[in-house]
Amino acid sequence: MVFRLEGVLPALVTPFSDDLKNVDAEKLRRLVNFVIEKGVTGVVPCGTTGEMANLTMDEKKRVIKLVVDEVNGRVPVIAGTAWSETGATIEMTKYAKDVGADAAIVVTPYYHKPTNRGLYEHYRLVAESVDLPIVLYNIPQVTGVLLPWQVVEDLVEFSNIVGLKDSSGEIRYILSVLEKVGDRLSVVVGHDEVVIGALAAGCKGMILASANFIPDLWLKLHRLMKEGKVDEARKIQLSIQKIARIIARSGPVGTKAALKCIGVDMGAVRLPLSLGGELSFEDSEEIRLDLEKLGKAPAKARVIEPVEAKKLEERFEQIEIAPQLIRELRLLVGEGLAGEEPEIAHIDVMIGPKDGPVGAAFTKAKATPSKGHEPLLAILEPNLMVKPVTLMIPTVSVKDMRQASMVYGPAQGGVAKAVADSVADGTIPKSFIEDLIVLANVFVHPAAVDRKRVYINNYKAMRHAVRRAVEGRPSLEEILRDREKARHPLKYSP
Repeated sequence: MVFRLEGVLPALVTPFSDDLKNVDAEKLRRLVNFVIEKGVTGVVPCGTTGEMANLTMDEKKRVIKLVVDEVNGRVPVIAGTAWSETGATIEMTKYAKDVGADAAIVVTPYYHKPTNRGLYEHYRLVAESVDLPIVLYNIPQVTGVLLPWQVVEDLVEFSNIVGLKDSSGEIRYILSVLEKVGDRLSVVVGHDEVVIGALAAGCKGMILASANFIPDLWLKLHRLMKEGKVDEARKIQLSIQKIARIIARSGPVGTKAALKCIGVDMGAVRLPLSLGGELSFEDSEEIRLDLEKLGKAPAKARVIEPVEAKKLEERFEQIEIAPQLIRELRLLVGEGLAGEEPEIAHIDVMIGPKDGPVGAAFTKAKATPSKGHEPLLAILEPNLMVKPVTLMIPTVSVKDMRQASMVYGPAQGGVAKAVADSVADGTIPKSFIEDLIVLANVFVHPAAVDRKRVYINNYKAMRHAVRRAVEGRPSLEEILRDREKARHPLKYSP
């Protein structure tokens, strides 16, 4: 077999029409050309990231043919041809060969969880039925089936089984395969979080979801590892590790969200996947922020001064604040969420001038506090109040000293640090800090016990809330778009 599995290959997403009923051929061609222009060494349609389980057989065939035709020999096409049933997998693999794919990648049969014998027979029949290079695919967290290295060792006896993609994230599994058959099989990593470790172990390359939108960074990391420049490669891996972590757990949902951030909109995913489900709105925000830091996505325009009346009218029309009042007050609001229970943090923030209603609310809250919701100024350290002046009000009634220590301690510190950092990075312009007041309603669960995690989560939530307020997001259009997807995570909490 001439085909060689190596380098950086994106596991392509599958774009759909707006009603999600059909494959969007134009967008798919655009994606293919985008990644090839970035220098990828191959493309992989109809894999896990391509929502293979949400495609009909006819749709899979159409996607494979579209990709093969658009690539037109520029790079290898490794078509995802797997089905849970062996006969259908053979049919798909024959089709891939007929339309010109360079190889097929075949994931372990899913749902029925076959034994080792069933796995061997499945791959044996595919390899014997189709004269096409076959790449084995191990992703047990999705299929429910581990492809044991012992079975891989038996399967390399077939000359057209030429590679293995491992997406388990387990370096020890990769090392076992390399130990046994590394001289006869090309192994690539499919888990975004462990790329550098897998390459160091001996993998030839990677098939990744995140290679859809940051292929250039993975190509650079791959080159540096080949050159033995591990320290430089490590810096790249660490710089994109948060993105890798989010993508590894959100798959096509996170990948499509990231592509949209960089201006390559591939639309939405099909149910049962959803934005707000596999990818939380907060993780979507983290992806965007990190892509901004990497220079891959443009920063959102700041709207803190002057505030556009139309944007705020849209935001507040549902609670009947008069447009004229909005124009006069320059009122900004935002929301942030971070972490998981019991240390989950949720913050509502309002920003406005001292001489407006936010300033009046600040004075009233300080003068007539509600029992159990006593407000406290956010301070960075003893006697050093953060600017803009920020008042933190507990959402949940504080009933005992232990709970109070969580709220008026790590949560308070996280909020203060977030405001200071928002000023430092220009989210809140320094020229406004003496004129503004920030009010933050802070949720700390009564069962929270980890002080460090409370601090971190409140810091993250406050950063998100401030940024959203300053950028005027979400817009009414975004709220309406996501209204069916959003379920408040604290619905069943006190």
